[in-house]
Amino acid sequence: MPYTSNHQGPARALFGFVALLSLLGCTPAAAQAAGATDAPAAPRWGLYLQTAKTSHHIDAWTLGATLDWQDWRRSLWGAEVRGYWDFYASRWSARGIGGDFGTTVLGVTPSFRFTPDDGHSRWFVDAGVGATLANPRFVTPERKFSTRFNFASHLGVGVELGEQRQHALQLRLEHVSNAGIKKPNPGANFVQLRYTLHF
Repeated sequence: MPYTSNHQGPARALFGFVALLSLLGCTPAAAQAAGATDAPAAPRWGLYLQTAKTSHHIDAWTLGATLDWQDWRRSLWGAEVRGYWDFYASRWSARGIGGDFGTTVLGVTPSFRFTPDDGHSRWFVDAGVGATLANPRFVTPERKFSTRFNFASHLGVGVELGEQRQHALQLRLEHVSNAGIKKPNPGANFVQLRYTLHF
């Protein structure tokens, strides 16, 4: 039976939301004109370790780095919005009939962070859509990706800890698929737990 993706709806909705945010004037100039809040400045960059799992028995470990969009922020619906780049390398692995399966995945994701109370809250929500490249193409008896290139969209909630907010814990949901570029397109939905140390 051919593999098909039934998970394109959430990914498209998230992509549309990010695009809408951009149309609302989320540019550095607009951010300054909107009167950025006096919330504490966010760390400029961070390093993180992340573990993830899917319901199809795919495990992933990720090392990554984040880099804030310098001087980019604005107020939206009572929250401070910041943008940042997320660069990472992941190792996907799965066990099944026929042995062990694995691939290395490189990715980059432009992301938005929403912090309530004009940036003063320690809680935040993250969202973003990016691109990944796997080597080799990920294939298991249950999941057969037809492309090495895929899109990754995520939505997460987290909290910053420490006197300087240098630590962050985040729970995320991420969908990875090729958006219908080529079939089969089974996609994969990851539940991710991330720890970040900011500098």
